[in-house]
Amino acid sequence: MRVSLLLLCLGSVGVSMATERPEAYRRKVSLEYNPGWNSSEANLLHIRAVGQNDTLHFVWSTIGAPTMVLVYTGSETSSLHVNWTKLLSNSPFGAIRVEPEESVLYSTAVIFAKVYEYNGTNTSDLSKALAGDFYPAYDLANFTWDSLDGKWNQSDLTATFRGVCADHGGTGWNGSIAFQVTAFEGSDRDAPLPRLLHSANSSKVAFVMHGVAPRGKQSRFALEIFALEEGSGRKELQSVRSIDDEYTPTIFEMAQLVSRPRNDSVGSSFVQWKTAAYASPDAQRTDTIHCQYYPLRTANLNLPGRSLAYAFFGPEAHYAVAGLNVSFGGEDSEAYQEKRYLSWSALIGYGEPPEDMFSTLVMVILAVALGTPVLLLVAGGITVCVAAQKRRYSEYDPIN
Repeated sequence: MRVSLLLLCLGSVGVSMATERPEAYRRKVSLEYNPGWNSSEANLLHIRAVGQNDTLHFVWSTIGAPTMVLVYTGSETSSLHVNWTKLLSNSPFGAIRVEPEESVLYSTAVIFAKVYEYNGTNTSDLSKALAGDFYPAYDLANFTWDSLDGKWNQSDLTATFRGVCADHGGTGWNGSIAFQVTAFEGSDRDAPLPRLLHSANSSKVAFVMHGVAPRGKQSRFALEIFALEEGSGRKELQSVRSIDDEYTPTIFEMAQLVSRPRNDSVGSSFVQWKTAAYASPDAQRTDTIHCQYYPLRTANLNLPGRSLAYAFFGPEAHYAVAGLNVSFGGEDSEAYQEKRYLSWSALIGYGEPPEDMFSTLVMVILAVALGTPVLLLVAGGITVCVAAQKRRYSEYDPIN
């Protein structure tokens, strides 16, 4: 009995140590739409997240290709400045800046460039599709984007950029593509699938296709993404696997694109996602769509000619670029054709990506599952020893 109690106590200590976390770091977050400009003809959203002696600036825009510029500063008072005349001109370099300039310690950008559609009859693997399997790509820089006015919420820290392609290849185009952005003041886990774990240093983007008519019976879709790193920095694609699918049922892999900045940089960044998309806005496990990512490309890349990244960073010689494709739909998946809805979420943030840990429930289950055999072995051993001891005494024949 004493052995059982000891093992149970040790199990409880293990659960406590595994799930204990330091006090969550929080930021004061504010949203600003088109700062310094009274028009809603273009969309620029500034998310300012102020911490202790530092500030994160997440700048989202659909001027050109949908883009997020992330700037980290060592000041609580750093601010964004936009030269709208220059930004909307054909030479936008320098239109976006964060001041004071000397407070900027790190910056990066993520560009959502194109949506590919291809015939997945023979293979859903984008890298194995033949040239003739592809339909003309949807260039997101050429989309018409709704005004963000009225579509952002300071209380919920959310905003939705919704775009349409009015005429593609001479045919009408129904449906829409949207990027739903969420900012965070602290650490927590999303309620909807895939239940990503976020921190105050990150924001979430959900890529949503709704009502877009497939151009083939076996169409598959893929999203093209570019990530920038200043100077000699580079990007690295990582796969993180786990035996725990508690938060995202049937999905055991997390993918993340992390930065390896130059030696004199004080920061890093990440894009992190689960390898799953969903075919419903109220996603359940049965709505899961297989999601596949492909090796990074660093050569022969064609960046969008116009984007917020160019307005901030300038010509490509000033930064390193990596290209990434993410495709949706497996060999036997017809989920999008049935519901014409697809949602894929990712976190974009500063620093190291959040790391999933076993929950208390899972740790208790593991402790019981692993501890019970040990208890049985110990109890069995004690029983055998006691029985042997009794047998030895019972067989003793005293000399009279």
